[in-house]
Amino acid sequence: MPQVVNMQEAKTHLSKLVSSLKIEKTVIIANRGVPVAKLEPITDERKRPLGFVSGKLPESFFDPLPEEDLESWML
Repeated sequence: MPQVVNMQEAKTHLSKLVSSLKIEKTVIIANRGVPVAKLEPITDERKRPLGFVSGKLPESFFDPLPEEDLESWML
């Protein structure tokens, strides 16, 4: 059975409630006794690919910057 907490308790102890999701799996937040929200852990743990890196990077990506580019970064 999910844990039910009132709104004030949820605001005060949000980090504890989030930590308890490992055990409880669901926390219901109620406003004046009426359930209004549900906290659940995210179960999709797939690694997201970086959007700007599609495929392999060219070897030149790791080469040092030219001296004139480095100078433009110096203040």
